[in-house]
Amino acid sequence: QVQLAEFGGALVQAGGSLRLSCAASGRTFSSSVMGWFRQAPGKEREFVAAIAWSLGNTYYADSVKGRFTISKDNAKNTAYLQMNSLKPDDTAVYYCAAGSPITIPTLTSQRGYNYWGQGTQVTVSS
Repeated sequence: QVQLAEFGGALVQAGGSLRLSCAASGRTFSSSVMGWFRQAPGKEREFVAAIAWSLGNTYYADSVKGRFTISKDNAKNTAYLQMNSLKPDDTAVYYCAAGSPITIPTLTSQRGYNYWGQGTQVTVSS
């Protein structure tokens, strides 16, 4: 089992920045990828970004490329999501997830992940 806990959600004005953290514990070695997803009210949960624990390869949704940066600290078993130039459309509950997806389609899909955090609310005001 892997336990995930997100931190850092807040209310921020458009154009502002936030950094989310996701601390992993338990059998963290069983998962090769950490991902971030988000779900806005009335919408499906969508992929935001992912990072491979070993090589550090990163992947982003087109909607956040150039604004969001995913990173990791292996020693702390923690992944981060730095969010800059935030827009009201970024308002959502943000979830971190851990898994071992082996293809790009599964890496960007919920089905590629076995473990999920409880979510943290990000609200961007206009």
